Amino acid sequence: MHFGNFGFDSLCIDKTTYEHDLIIDRGKIRKRKKKPSKRFREEFGHTPLSIEEEIPWKCQRLVIGTGAYGRLPVMQEVKHEAERRQVELLIVPTSKAVQLLEEDPAANAILHVTC
Repeated sequence: MHFGNFGFDSLCIDKTTYEHDLIIDRGKIRKRKKKPSKRFREEFGHTPLSIEEEIPWKCQRLVIGTGAYGRLPVMQEVKHEAERRQVELLIVPTSKAVQLLEEDPAANAILHVTC
């Protein structure tokens, strides 16, 4: 997987530009479905990553990119579930997440692209 330009509102992976949040699950890319987490939006001021989403847990390391400005909140239940599953959880701005994924392509990821 080759990462190209990342900026506010877009991320290029393998010559395809994405303008929405992404999930990378064992090398496959799909759109993040935020709907299960929308009910927590008022509490966090932004739609957070909640345990109710389809999180790609089948990995040893899960990288969460929180956006260009680090605005994606990650709910405590997600952190507890990662610990329970013995999955290393790295929560960093998306630019740093991209660097980590280039270093460890076996990692799964949730990448916030839109802010």
